[in-house]
Amino acid sequence: MKILIWHVHGSWTTALVQGRHEFLLPLAPDRGPDGRGRAQTWDWPPNAVEVPVSDLGGAEFDVAILQRPGEIELLEQWTGRRPGMDIPAVYVEHNTPDGPAASTSHPLAGQTTVPIVHVTRFNRLMWDNGVAPVEIIEHGVIDPGYRYTGQRLAVAAVVNEPVRRWRVAGTDTLVELASQVPVEVFGMGMAPLAERAPDLAAVHENLRQDALHDQLGQCRAYFHPYRWTSLGLALIEAMAIGMPVLGWAATAAPDAVPASAGVLSTDPADLAAAARRWLHDPEEARQVGLAARAHALARFGLDRFLDDWDRLLKEVIR
Repeated sequence: MKILIWHVHGSWTTALVQGRHEFLLPLAPDRGPDGRGRAQTWDWPPNAVEVPVSDLGGAEFDVAILQRPGEIELLEQWTGRRPGMDIPAVYVEHNTPDGPAASTSHPLAGQTTVPIVHVTRFNRLMWDNGVAPVEIIEHGVIDPGYRYTGQRLAVAAVVNEPVRRWRVAGTDTLVELASQVPVEVFGMGMAPLAERAPDLAAVHENLRQDALHDQLGQCRAYFHPYRWTSLGLALIEAMAIGMPVLGWAATAAPDAVPASAGVLSTDPADLAAAARRWLHDPEEARQVGLAARAHALARFGLDRFLDDWDRLLKEVIR
């Protein structure tokens, strides 16, 4: 089938385009947020095809995958087709509510023609989904291979725009941990963080995915600092690399990380103690990382993810 989808979430889309279908990616002249086209820092297969926005009106596709409320209007504006009426569609919700979790209605809560697809059970619980049909398709990751060496005595974290997303991303807790053990941070928008957090051991910006995985695997452990998120794909990828993980016992992390794969807690002292222990005991860190990898591949494997999406899309376009 042919699937129209915007390039919004690079890691998630990288997994999806490994499927057996053709993916049409809107391309704007400036490659802005509404028309990024193909990824620049991930390697995507040739079945992910850029389509200039001006050509979308004449493009044939079987279903649209929406990920932001504004795409509903863009789809109709650019193609003349209304999602759920003129063209089958699903809406993927990557994020937790910005407002109060117990009372925030999802933008698609008042309709019944476009299913909301949550990427975690936690997401489904936190949003008020109203009368909309709801599905859950958990993340899937391409196996990056076992890359763990742990040779660098540092804890790694991946956070994009860490200063703008300061408390949501838990950047303040990352900086606190860096005052006790060496911490290296990877992601986009690192310059403000380097100025604000001089205790960090290193910051790394805009690495391609393969290089990022190699760099992460050289660090002794991985820290997932997020206070409020759905579930960071970087956490799952770190586990698949073979890294032992630390994180807050919040959001979907307790459901995704078993005790054998790392340490989750709401007490900063617990995480700092585990980090220090692994920095001094490479064998324990390695064993925990092996358990993390086994769990990530079993729970978040690519084949299961693609099979789940095939099933849903076939149901939607009937």
